[in-house]
Amino acid sequence: MELLTGKDWIIFIHTLKEGMMIVPMNIKPRQLEIIEATGKLLTTSGINGLTIKNLAYEMNFSESALYRHFSSKEEIIVTLLNYLNENVNKIFKESPISGVFEKDFTVLFKELTYYFKENPFYVVVVFSEGLINESARIGEKIIQLMDSLTKHAQAIIKEGQEKDLITRSLTSEQVVQIIIPAFRHQMFRWKISNFESDITQSIESLSGSLLELLKRRSEQ
Repeated sequence: MELLTGKDWIIFIHTLKEGMMIVPMNIKPRQLEIIEATGKLLTTSGINGLTIKNLAYEMNFSESALYRHFSSKEEIIVTLLNYLNENVNKIFKESPISGVFEKDFTVLFKELTYYFKENPFYVVVVFSEGLINESARIGEKIIQLMDSLTKHAQAIIKEGQEKDLITRSLTSEQVVQIIIPAFRHQMFRWKISNFESDITQSIESLSGSLLELLKRRSEQ
């Protein structure tokens, strides 16, 4: 199976964009504005800069107005993580494993890249090491989110191993422990560039390189 490139990739993006609607949850429009502003503030100022006072200033709100929508900073972050988790799970649900390993492996990276490209200020929320230590409740939500990604990626790796297309010298769990940090590293490089680098090209190159590495190892 050939990797998606050129015209096929454009068709894929348009198809994905049509189906990737925002999951509403039970979030009111004003609450959605607040969690989006939270993502931006986390990106620019880090977890230490995310305070109710700074968030209110960012949105031209009074602090009391924010408290009418959320009881605390923790509740805002938890709501944001729940929102992200539902969207990530929706991506996976709408693009189930096809049974064609190379396609599934490549699409996994491309779907996530497209989502974060459309929502760049959520990158730091998903992959921040500091945020996971903010509270036990927040840490639990981040782990749930990463577990969703890990579970889907591991199913794809198992598919390749069962068909003897990639190495069996590592378990599917060990392979995922390599590819997710690699994906995370590219996302942070993108963030450091102020989201100006070509993240689509970077991730496409990464997924191709990882695929070739796994194949070469299976042939040894």
